[in-house]
Amino acid sequence: MDSGRTATRPYPKTLCAPLREPLRPSALKNSATAYGTKTNLLLINYQRNMTKTATKRTPITLITDETQKLLDWADSVQQSDDTIFNKAKTLATRLGAHHRADGLTEIGFWAPELAADMFQPKNIYLEVLTPLNDIDPTLPNQKIKVHREHLQLEKQGEYFWGVVSGMRPGTKDQIGSFYWLKYLDFQNEIQTIGDVLAYSLPYGVYAPAELYDLNQLQEKRSDLEYFGQGDADESGIIRVHPPRNILQIHITTAAKEGTLAGLTRIYQRIAEKINANDALTPAEQCYIGYDAVQLLPIEPTVEYRMEHDLGQGFFIFNEDDLDEIDPETEQVDYETEDIKITLKKPDIQNWGYDIVIFGSSATNPSVLETLRPDELVEFISTLHTFPTGPIQVIFDIVYGHADNQALDVLNGRFLKGPNMYGQDVNHQSPVVRAILLEMQRRKNNFGVDGIRVDGAQDFKFFNPLSGRVEYDDAYLNDMGAVVQDIGSHQRRLFAIFEDGRPWPAQGWEEISTYRDIVEFMPDAFQWGPLIFAHNTPGLQKFWDKKWRRVCEVMQVGENWITGCGNHDTLRRGTQVEPGLPINWNLGKSLPEVLNTAYNNPAVTLWVYGFSPGLPMDFINCTMEAAWGFFRNTDDRYGVKVAAEEAGFLDWQVEKYVYNDQDNIFPRLKQMGFRKIDELRQFMRGLYDAIEETNYDLEEVASLCQRYLGAESEKEEVKQEATQRKSAAQLQKLNVPEKSQVLTELDVGKLKVFARAFMEDMHQACNVWNYEDYLVPELAAFNLTLRRFRHDHPWLHYNLSGLDRFNRISEDNYTLFYGLRSQPTEEGASETPYQMAMVSHMGGDPITVTLGDWLQLDLDEWQIAIASPGLEVSDLRSFELRDTQALLLERVS
Repeated sequence: MDSGRTATRPYPKTLCAPLREPLRPSALKNSATAYGTKTNLLLINYQRNMTKTATKRTPITLITDETQKLLDWADSVQQSDDTIFNKAKTLATRLGAHHRADGLTEIGFWAPELAADMFQPKNIYLEVLTPLNDIDPTLPNQKIKVHREHLQLEKQGEYFWGVVSGMRPGTKDQIGSFYWLKYLDFQNEIQTIGDVLAYSLPYGVYAPAELYDLNQLQEKRSDLEYFGQGDADESGIIRVHPPRNILQIHITTAAKEGTLAGLTRIYQRIAEKINANDALTPAEQCYIGYDAVQLLPIEPTVEYRMEHDLGQGFFIFNEDDLDEIDPETEQVDYETEDIKITLKKPDIQNWGYDIVIFGSSATNPSVLETLRPDELVEFISTLHTFPTGPIQVIFDIVYGHADNQALDVLNGRFLKGPNMYGQDVNHQSPVVRAILLEMQRRKNNFGVDGIRVDGAQDFKFFNPLSGRVEYDDAYLNDMGAVVQDIGSHQRRLFAIFEDGRPWPAQGWEEISTYRDIVEFMPDAFQWGPLIFAHNTPGLQKFWDKKWRRVCEVMQVGENWITGCGNHDTLRRGTQVEPGLPINWNLGKSLPEVLNTAYNNPAVTLWVYGFSPGLPMDFINCTMEAAWGFFRNTDDRYGVKVAAEEAGFLDWQVEKYVYNDQDNIFPRLKQMGFRKIDELRQFMRGLYDAIEETNYDLEEVASLCQRYLGAESEKEEVKQEATQRKSAAQLQKLNVPEKSQVLTELDVGKLKVFARAFMEDMHQACNVWNYEDYLVPELAAFNLTLRRFRHDHPWLHYNLSGLDRFNRISEDNYTLFYGLRSQPTEEGASETPYQMAMVSHMGGDPITVTLGDWLQLDLDEWQIAIASPGLEVSDLRSFELRDTQALLLERVS
């Protein structure tokens, strides 16, 4: 193979660097110090800027007249002739906590669980916790004092309202007052109702929310003028136009520090280099040339829950300071006092899709270096003011389902029962529907330009009128219509939908048209059939087998997201059984095959240089970095989730790298898993044991003990290996040099193993571990193609009647080729710009005679872009090998 990856090319840096180029001891460090002195100074300056908290406090007080105005407004909404849904949408705009310009705080809670007037009013109260000393949000642990106060809000049906004085708003430089609603239930236990529409949840979904001054944040942003650009409709609302290409990014693996602030610094450093005309590194080149950046979900996710009660995860009370009940009056015995709180900086690792819906208007604190919402605005502002032109930002919305932890933090109206993810969201409830849209509106108001809706086909409901389960396309349309308000500007964002209906029905991948939404909403985009989850380009003849879908992309794909690599497809590649027919032209090892399959020059040239649609890349693909669905947030299912990622060890990790470099996968090695072959074999046995027991963890542990412990040498146990799959796999580990840890596995150790596996693998997925192993020519080639796409925006449209596209397919090779002409106005006399393409999509070398195939006079053509390593001396006839491609342009 010759595509810039020469025969002697070092192993890609996907944890498989050659022995002559070992990974640096600090290669897998995931800390702010990886950026050196500049970052440290930024953190030090941030810490110095945190304002001192005054010790004198103004008491928290309910302002009666202002509260009555709020109640009157809410009542007028309820008494109006509008629909129930529209009433709920209006009321939702004032739910949560809003710091007003007059210094007061407006608060509203929707609490239908308290609507029946069966709870004593005194036992329903707002608790406010205001820090009394400095909080350094960059510290992993700290103890602080807070001033605790309580007051009753005014109840109105299912809602609680109040206007309060004395609460301190959070800003970039200080942590504000924390708050939540509490009540005494029928079992005389104190329950908590958090702010589902919070703007800031610095200590996670189980902690109280923080009051935040959003007005101050918006007024100081550096990109305010940007939001006034564009064409407005008759209502003055600006329609945001879609980008020409997209870079998909997972924050905690796309920056060394794993934070939004770290990602901002990457783009700031690149901007400084561009302004100074300094050369960019290959890694930096992977971040530019895009019109838009799509962030994997940044909503608060599930948390690791064991013995903790509400508020105990990252925001920890002393037991003596928990609210108590007066046994005589059966009322809450609370008083104004100073108490101590232990704060832990959230350290959640998750691919982003395990959300609980609660607090989705806020940002996952684990991606915030300073726990301040300002980080999100600063990131967006940096991209909007980028020196080569504005880069749009896209949010990924995951409201179609909720993890089971949603049961802990949401009232019962939000959910309608279990599904394959956890819980179905009750989007047919008018109030829930309204709150979901309000969450989205508040998140949009941080300054995003577009949304991508995950699993749009999951928004289904039973329609009693038709007697069928139907898709809630009306709600999808509402999501696309949410108006953004920033300053004096209003904008309607562009929308992308992932929708594979009738997924998860049998055969959905082939049955789905991937067009239901764009036919209903012509301005929207959908994920096309080639970038959906079931994508395995590391296998032989993959592109040949996808020919029907390839033709659809060329004919009707202009509203499809196109390409090959994303967070789903790359993970899907690691799930391929190594025994299947692998395309070994792509590399000498499974990791190299995987990297080349998802960063294939032939595919990239076809997608960017020729194909209709909106191309998207995933940074872990273009930087040839590891990737998997890793999370350290699940005590209950963590062992199962870890076992499902077993393929990562085959496809992403080379044997000698794991065995010989102590800084790689340190947690697993500390447990005793020091040999990768042993670890791989254990994962196979663990996976089978989970399947056989339907994930009964106690039984899984028993199987591990039986087949790996003292009983493993018994003849009857060995005999079981001939009859039981898990036994056969685990018995293979019983060799003289077996690691001691295998003999000690119980439920507790299996959970420790799962978390160690997840955290080690997540650390290995940071793309900056791989920067030194990028092929410069390939990174430059990809950037050149992205710029070519920018210069030829007409490529977005479907092929016209004069364009041509075809393939040559035999048992041992597949090749795509075609001709496109730039559209011109009818009657134009000038010859349109033309381009021709040929891409080798897999198999043996082939001699290309493009002039014959397309009836071209090649004297009129020249090379526009060639894949790395491809040298062509005569356009009339040349050899093309797997992954090589050529783009020609007509010059006369």
